Amino acid sequence: MPGNQRSFLSDLTVVLRGENFRKLFSVRLVSQAGDGAFQVGLASLIFFSPERATTPTAVALAAVVTVVPYTLIGPFVGVLLDVWQRRQVLLLANAVRSLMVLTVAAMILTIGVGLPVFLTALACLSVNRFFLAGLGASLPQVVPRHELVMANAVSPTCGTVATMVGGAIGFSLRTLLGPGDATDATIVVIAALAYATASMLALRMPRTLLGPEHSAPLNVRSLGTVGRDVVGDLRAGAVHVRERRTVANALAVIGVHRIGYGIMTITVMLLCRNYFSDPDNPEAGVTLLARTVASLGVGVAVAALVTPVMAARIGAWRWIGVCLGIAAVVQAIFVADAALWLLYFGSFLFGLTGQSIKICVDSIVQKDVDDSFRGRVFSFYDVVFNVALVSAAGLSIRLLPEDGYSQMVFMDIALLFGAAGAVYTFVEHRRRAGLAAAAAQSTSGGPDNRAPARQRNLEG
Repeated sequence: MPGNQRSFLSDLTVVLRGENFRKLFSVRLVSQAGDGAFQVGLASLIFFSPERATTPTAVALAAVVTVVPYTLIGPFVGVLLDVWQRRQVLLLANAVRSLMVLTVAAMILTIGVGLPVFLTALACLSVNRFFLAGLGASLPQVVPRHELVMANAVSPTCGTVATMVGGAIGFSLRTLLGPGDATDATIVVIAALAYATASMLALRMPRTLLGPEHSAPLNVRSLGTVGRDVVGDLRAGAVHVRERRTVANALAVIGVHRIGYGIMTITVMLLCRNYFSDPDNPEAGVTLLARTVASLGVGVAVAALVTPVMAARIGAWRWIGVCLGIAAVVQAIFVADAALWLLYFGSFLFGLTGQSIKICVDSIVQKDVDDSFRGRVFSFYDVVFNVALVSAAGLSIRLLPEDGYSQMVFMDIALLFGAAGAVYTFVEHRRRAGLAAAAAQSTSGGPDNRAPARQRNLEG
């Protein structure tokens, strides 16, 4: 962490003054606003139609289906992000998504909701993960290293807020036009327009701006070549992560956190649909879910304000431990009560702690991973997310009742978060104490004066 502790607003101003950062930032905001609209359209089709019952199995299987494809192709995507020009990836990913989403809208209006719609939406969601991995790998190319924590507070957090704004627009249209396939198709078309706009915004950046330093044109390195090389490349990436314990520990702790986060996401959908609302009145469930997501969004926004300050004062690793502790307490409170006010307040704290952890982990990965490996590591990071969500879905099917409320599940998640925070804090503290002792020995002229420079990163 940087030594000087400026205010949040001054740091924010510095980051936003960077012309290249603003260009990348605009691509993210517009694209993720499209994500929000698209997700509302899909949720309306799948979960909040009167003819479609919402059970833990249905929600969990939908979650699994949306992430398994990227989990399988993610390692290949990471190799591509370290070979192809990332600006071209962002441009083409959004263009392809725009065409896919327009296809979804056309199918909704012509053949109705069925397997072709779900498969096309699935492909679009997989391309979206490719796009987000590209954004993460590109960010260190447009901001100074010492501003990465602030950039991660601003960029992904504002992207999440943009997703919620897009979702709010979609929800407002649904309320105005009334539920139905025509309304859902209209919302999806708006998402396609956002993706097309984001693709054009990417053209404002020079081709080579986002790296990697050694790239090949999109038509030179074929997918077949990538397939042959992927095992060796991934092995090298795994060694790279293993040699950087800050990164390995951070990825491990966020993987554990996302298992609990995934279970809670499914729980909240069921609570809104079946516990706090009449299951026969899906519109009430939609309204309640929108309010809950808004509460979570406020927490996400507050995380952008709080995290840079706390990371500078106590260190990113300590702040991760604190956030896991807070999340554990929130889950424990739900054991005693499932009141509506607690759903809103808990969603706020869940957004605050979850986004804070992600900001810190993003910064750790970006600072301690070399650019030539960054695409692979960020794709692996996404795979960790997705595997955690698949695990959460499997557990949800076994553990959650149809209305979503289980005291035992809330207690289990509280214990999971508490244990994860305690173990991560202990491991990082011990590792850093060892590095400090080694550095002191080398300073005093001890036998080994070769302190591991890479591992001294992020000691704040």
